Amino acid sequence: MIVVTGATGALNGATADHLLARLPASELAVVTRDPARAQRFADNGVQVRKGDYARPDSLPAAFDGADQLLLVSSNDPTADAVSLHRAAIDAAAAVGVGRILYTSHQGAHPDSPFGPGRDHALTEQALADSGVPWTGLRNGFYMHSLAWLLGPWRETGVICIPGDGPVSWTARADAAEAAAVIITSDGTYDGPVTLTSNAAPTFTEIAEIASEVVGRTIHLRLLDSDTWVARQVEAGQPEPVARFTLGMYQAAQSGYFAGTDPLVTELLGRQPRAVRDELAAPSGH
Repeated sequence: MIVVTGATGALNGATADHLLARLPASELAVVTRDPARAQRFADNGVQVRKGDYARPDSLPAAFDGADQLLLVSSNDPTADAVSLHRAAIDAAAAVGVGRILYTSHQGAHPDSPFGPGRDHALTEQALADSGVPWTGLRNGFYMHSLAWLLGPWRETGVICIPGDGPVSWTARADAAEAAAVIITSDGTYDGPVTLTSNAAPTFTEIAEIASEVVGRTIHLRLLDSDTWVARQVEAGQPEPVARFTLGMYQAAQSGYFAGTDPLVTELLGRQPRAVRDELAAPSGH
């Protein structure tokens, strides 16, 4: 039995769909805080279980019987994500889950300027300490984030950012499909596994790609951190959110997202989506 958490979200929902294409529905269960949102899985014969990381008492039954458990990372920036993840890991260990797979991040490191990178590093340590075989799916920074990280460049002709650095922008759909292949590989992949696109362009290079896509020059403007945050706040973004996002640019500048790995290409049997594809798509999607 494979149990997938977060299946009503875009990432693990897509992974669950790929698993359904490979396995009988009876071999899959999904866990959600709101079972009504998972009706499409129930309609396909998948067992839907209720579970919430914030309610640890709900997790043992949700995870029971799992040969493999795919844990999605918390997407609540206000939550104590590591505590939530530890509750899930503890519950999985208590019911004898065979392997835990966790949606981590390429930039997982205790010293990362980007908060989620620190959370992922601590969660991976908790997995290593759990005694349960585990796989950390270190996905590259999700490519769809460019839609808001680059700002309104199509209208202004300018990308204003507070720091430049290489990022292995990775399509969420590619990461989701790669996860399904790994889950159905019978434990071939153990410990941290890097899942990225095969290029890591800097924002300077992205501005060049954007210029080619739209047929006019798109300029890159680097602002100091305080000025950039102030502009975000003036535009209506809460300062804590702006500073959270600032950490991403700082991590990129420090090289936390620079590495690439051919594994996604090998797993999918095709080239992963590239930044040029993303920028050339209608509305950047």
